Amino acid sequence: MRVLRVRDPFHRGQLAIAALFCSLGFQYATWASRIPALKSDLGLSAAEVGVLLMAAGVGAAVSFPVVAALMRRLGSQRLALLSALCLALLLPALAAAPNYPVALLVMCVDGVLVGCLNVAMNAQGAALETRFARNAMARLHATFSGGSLLAALLASGMNAVTSAVAVHFTAAAALLLLLAAYARTGLLTEDQLAEQAGEKTQEGAGEKGKEKRAGKWAMPSRMTLWMCVAMAFGTVTEGAMNDWSALYLEDVADASAELAPLGIAVVSGMMVVARLFADGWRGRWGDGRVVVAGSALAGAGLLLALLSGGLVPALLGFACVGLGIAAVTPCVYVAAAGQGSDALTLVAAMGTTGLLAGPPLIGFIAHASSLVWGFAAVAASALVVSACGTRIRWTAAEQLTRT
Repeated sequence: MRVLRVRDPFHRGQLAIAALFCSLGFQYATWASRIPALKSDLGLSAAEVGVLLMAAGVGAAVSFPVVAALMRRLGSQRLALLSALCLALLLPALAAAPNYPVALLVMCVDGVLVGCLNVAMNAQGAALETRFARNAMARLHATFSGGSLLAALLASGMNAVTSAVAVHFTAAAALLLLLAAYARTGLLTEDQLAEQAGEKTQEGAGEKGKEKRAGKWAMPSRMTLWMCVAMAFGTVTEGAMNDWSALYLEDVADASAELAPLGIAVVSGMMVVARLFADGWRGRWGDGRVVVAGSALAGAGLLLALLSGGLVPALLGFACVGLGIAAVTPCVYVAAAGQGSDALTLVAAMGTTGLLAGPPLIGFIAHASSLVWGFAAVAASALVVSACGTRIRWTAAEQLTRT
């Protein structure tokens, strides 16, 4: 492990927080990749699978008061490590679920834990940027996509060896525990975060501290509500593209079974590439322009693809979505962190809800009309993000240096 010991405090913190982002993407994609096997093992119908997916979204939606209280009591460092540990152990629990009600309960708890880790790791990422005056959030989110890719590769390999979900999930849990152990070595401590907060808001710190210790929560500001809407619709766009693009190519664009997975590959690949470069874009043009222009590109590109029809326009439209929507969540998380921990918690809860509940909602629209209208709703979601971006007061990322 000596190779992974980084002396520079910024890069040490960045790698530790990246391990959390990677673990969240890995855990989410691990159970999602075995939905067909879970369906078979539990004897579920298609409708029951939809409810199972919605259970995670419900857990995320109701997690806000729990996460807010835990953030005040434990702080982002301890909450991140605790939730990462519990998410690892939840995979074997899901594999061992004896019946459908227990599986629903496990997935609901999963949504709450995802909400906890999502808030804590983004709080760490935003604090890292502020503490070292360097952009990092977009690359951190790229590791989430990298974790999803790693989970897909592991699932493919495990399927070739054994069809047992328990064996696969146990191996995945062991890898998640290793990631959590590595993250523990470089996360920002609560003393560092408190020192940073004191430098930013020295006046009135005593009063705010009393409010936090008392567990008081104020109504969200109008700015926070705009961030919530932007985050919810942004993650709906991101989640729906990942879950429905292959089916769209096969059923609407008449792609072959071999070409249909290209939809996911194009979206995910463009998102990873965009997030690797997005911190530089933020430094050059600012978070607001990146979000407004990017989400407009995503919505317009997808709408043109739907109007044109065919495989090539669809892939080009999907590429526009991946490129344009990639920087939305990193930028909104940074802006929300600037409004305080309660704002960050609420915005993160909306993001997790959109990511987990968005795909089933798009499925309901497609069932009621067609998959084309379902994807039109995805395009509309991206355009809503662009409109919200004009109403948000963004962090001056252009003042930060590139990583």
